Amino acid sequence: MEIRMRNKTLKAFTLIEMLVVLLIISVLLLLFIPNLAKEKKNIENTGQTAVVKVVESQAELYQLDKQEGPSLGKLVSSGLITQKQADSYNDYYAKNPNAKRHVPN
Repeated sequence: MEIRMRNKTLKAFTLIEMLVVLLIISVLLLLFIPNLAKEKKNIENTGQTAVVKVVESQAELYQLDKQEGPSLGKLVSSGLITQKQADSYNDYYAKNPNAKRHVPN
């Protein structure tokens, strides 16, 4: 019994082609990852700025309602803001010491 094999050519990627593709993907990752880190910082700063505005508007409402000066402790105890928002407010002014703080601790 004789077995005959036909000559078949298989099309496949060569090692060099695979390395080129991996090199291109690596370069693209090196370009995009630092930009993503910068965007994350910008998003965090925007979020903290929004929290500052919320805290300051709640402080104004507290002052109008209670006829006394607001503080972060009073806002938290009255339920107008959360402790996390108060901490974020303090963090914002720790990072930006030149900004004018409207609500004391």
